[in-house]
Amino acid sequence: MTKEENQLEQLTEIREMMSRSSKFISLSGFSGIWVGSMALIGLAAIFYNYPNYFYLRYMYNNIAYPDYMMGGIELLGFLRFVIIDAALVLFFALFGAIAFTNNKSKKQGLSLWNDTAKRFLVSLMVPLIAGGAFILISMYHGLFGIAGPLTLIFYGLALFYAGRYSLIEIRYLGLLEIVLGLLAAIFVGYTAIFWGIGFGLLHIVYGVVMYFKYDRS
Repeated sequence: MTKEENQLEQLTEIREMMSRSSKFISLSGFSGIWVGSMALIGLAAIFYNYPNYFYLRYMYNNIAYPDYMMGGIELLGFLRFVIIDAALVLFFALFGAIAFTNNKSKKQGLSLWNDTAKRFLVSLMVPLIAGGAFILISMYHGLFGIAGPLTLIFYGLALFYAGRYSLIEIRYLGLLEIVLGLLAAIFVGYTAIFWGIGFGLLHIVYGVVMYFKYDRS
C-alpha cells in the first residue's frame, strides 16, 4: 500500500467516525418494512369492520356532517374503534422498530441510546406532539375532515426535521409524507387511500431501499 493510499484510507475512516458521531445511522430497513406493514394491517381492520366509511367521499361526509348523515352512537363507535386500532398499531410498530434498530446497533457496535439518538428523538417528537395537540383541538371544534391530512403533514414535518440527525432518506420520506398530506387535504374524501400510501406503502418502500443500501452489507 502506497503512502497516498494509506492516507486516503485514514481519511475515509475519520470521515466514517465523524458520520457515526453526528448522525443516527442505526435505523434498520426492516423497521420501515415493519412499520408500514403494521399500518396497512391497522387500516385493513378498519376497512373490514366499517367498510361504508371508505366509500370515497361517503367517509368524509359521514364524519364531517354526522348530524345529517348518521346517528351519534354509530359515529362514536367508529371513532372509538379507530382510536383503539391506532393505539395498537402505534404500540406494535414502535416495539418492532425499536427491536430491529437495537439489533442493527449491536451489529454495528454502537450504542442505541447516545447523544445523537437523543437529538434525533427530540427533533422527531416536538412536531409530533405539537401536531397531535393541534389535531385534537381541531376535532374538538368539529373539524374532523381535516384531521386525517394533518396527521400526514405533521408526521412528514417531524421526519424532515429529525432527518438532520440521520440519513438523508429520512428527509426524503418526510417530504413525500407532506406532499401526500397536502393532497389529502384537497381530496378529503380519499384520506384513507392517502393514509395507506403514506403510512403503509411509503414505509415499506423506504425500508426496502434502506435494507439494500445500508443493511445488506
